[in-house]
This record gives sequence, C-alpha cells and structure tokens, in this order.
Amino acid sequence: MTQGSAAAVPGVIPASGAWRTGDPVAGRRFADIGALKLELGGELPAARLAYETWGTPAFDGSGAGPVNAVLVLHALTGDAHVAGPAAPGQPTPGWWEGLVRPGGALNPERWFVVAANVLGGCQGSTGPSSAAPDGSPWGSRFPRVTVGDQVRAEVALSDALGISRWAAVLGGSMGGMRALEWLVAEPARVGGALVLAVGAASSADQIGTQSLQIDAVTSDPGWRGGDYHSAAAGTGPHRGLGLARRIAHLTYRSAFELEERFGRTPQADELPLAASGAGRFAVQSYLDHHGSKLAKRFDAGSYVALTDAMNTWDVGRGRGGVAAALAGVAAPVVVAGIDSDRLYPLSQQAELAALVPSAAGGLRVVASPYGHDGFLLEIDQVSALVREVLELSAG
Repeated sequence: MTQGSAAAVPGVIPASGAWRTGDPVAGRRFADIGALKLELGGELPAARLAYETWGTPAFDGSGAGPVNAVLVLHALTGDAHVAGPAAPGQPTPGWWEGLVRPGGALNPERWFVVAANVLGGCQGSTGPSSAAPDGSPWGSRFPRVTVGDQVRAEVALSDALGISRWAAVLGGSMGGMRALEWLVAEPARVGGALVLAVGAASSADQIGTQSLQIDAVTSDPGWRGGDYHSAAAGTGPHRGLGLARRIAHLTYRSAFELEERFGRTPQADELPLAASGAGRFAVQSYLDHHGSKLAKRFDAGSYVALTDAMNTWDVGRGRGGVAAALAGVAAPVVVAGIDSDRLYPLSQQAELAALVPSAAGGLRVVASPYGHDGFLLEIDQVSALVREVLELSAG
C-alpha cells in the first residue's frame, strides 16, 4: 500500500483516507479526460475520473451511442460505488444499493448505469490527494473547482465512454447540483433528470454552516497548509475533519429524529451525568462515531475542496440569474425535497419547481423523519421518483 493510504497502518487512522494508486482497485475503472480549464481560473493539466458501471449499453442502430445510459451523481462524501459490498480498496457498501439491482428502479438488466467519483474527490478521481504532474500529491496546490467544472469533467467522461445523451441524470444534495447544471449546461445531452434535496444556489445559511466546517479542518495543526498527505499515519487533520463531519451531520438529520433516538440519555457505558458530574450524552457519542468513521475513509483536502464548490454553487452565475438560467430547461424534470430537511428546506425545491418549465407535476415531497439524509434512506419513495423520471424521459 502507498504511504497515507486508508489501509497503510492497521488500527491507525491514516493521514488521508483517500484511495491512492497502488491500493486495490475494487470495482473502479478510470478515464483520463485530459486538460481541464477551470471556471475560477487555472487549469488541471491532466485530469482523471474514476467510475463504476452496472448493466450493458443498448444501441438503436443510429450510431448515436447507447440509448439506455443513466448517470448517477453522488453527494459530498459519496463516491462512484452506488451499489455493491465494501471490499479491499472500497471502504463502504453502495450508497443507493436498493436502486441498482434486478427489479429495482435502476435495473441493470435494462439500464446501463454509470457513476463517477466527482472531480476533487478522493476515491480515484483527480483531487487534492492524487498525484500532480511532478508525482507528489496536489495538496495545497489543488485549484478551486466549481460544480460547473465537475460537470465539464463528467461531460468529458461521457465522451470517453461514447455516450452522446443520457436517458436521465439523477442526483441528490451535491449530486442534485450537478444534475441541475447538466440540464442547463448540456441540454441536448440530457433526456430527463431527478433533482433532489437541493436548491438553485447556495444560501447564506448553507454557506455559513459549510464555511464553519472548512475552518474546522483548516485550523487543525495536522492540516499543514493542505500538505499532509505524505505525513505518517495518525498525524493528519483528523480532529478537524471529524469536527466538520459532526457539524455537518447535525444538518443532515432532523431535530425530531435526534430527540426521538437520543433525547438527554447519557452514553450507556458512562456513569449517569448527575452522579458523575461528567460523561457524555448518547447523541455526542453518535456524532463522535460519525466523525471518526469519516476520517478513516475520506480525505480532508477533498472535504474542503468539495465543500467550497458547494458554497460557490449558483446555477445562474454568468447566465443572467437563476430564473433566466432555468427558463430554458426543456427536458422533463422531477424536483423533489424532504419534508424534514433543515439543510436544503422545501422552499428551495419549491422555487426550482416553479422556475423550471418542464418540472413534472410540480414539487414532489418525500416524507421522512430523517432530515436531509432522507434522500439516501427513503429508498422506496426515491425509487418511485426515479421510475417516473425514466418513464418521462422515454416518453
């Protein structure tokens, strides 16, 4: 294993939880997409995207590429592994496992499903942990990327795969940003879309919360200005990344769910608070667990880069504003939100549904006690939305 890789030192959190060249490949494939000019300035001279596929391309004889290709877009700490078990080199099971399966909404017997690790990510695509042209990790030299840059990288991947038009693009949260960007930037290449649990532009509340997460990471002494990737295991910005994750997780779940699950209950393996004058609440232990878990499988530099991309998200930038940008969307779109989402509240999806002329049936609401994470957890309801998009795109 390479130094700093997730499996380099058993039992010790690596400097970075990123996948690195030399680690087991698992289900990844790789596409070198060449140089990429960036929206906010600069260039990546040789970018690469890691991706996975399920199913088989189907063709209609027109020479226009597969007619059954569906692009699935992951959220902040997701990756290309939409379905399948955890394995060496793949730290997590599929995050939309219930969708990509025989009989599922994305039945691989019918659909050719593609998912890529986003530009700036840490599971095989070009990002802060990957090698720059000089062979060392990009680290602090990694340039700012936007959602628009990420979609341009995905367009290059589409070209590399010979896919001229997607039957549908599907995404929630940060993936929903990219789905919306696809609709606006590449209208001829999108047959339909699911835009789930996101807004047209980042709000002041989202920027504030997400900027705090960036500060938590970059203020950790282990951050080393962003150049920690070659440090010894156990010395990366783990505390900062864990703190950022704990802050984020509070926005991902609903107050109702946290109260129902934990209330004011002390952690079971500690003395009652009144008796000891110390100890932790169970909800604190829960958040600590999620912070530690992320530090073992993710890269702090990617967390900062992708969170910054979410902060700069604005589909109307350079297009005359949000309303003007969305007015030209013609492909059928299902816009949906989670009724308990406090990170991307329903008002933002209501705005999208009102401004997108082709939004089918107006705003769709997913009922869930889980808050923003409902887009990952409410598989039956999300499956119904996916099936609807695919039917609309085929019709």
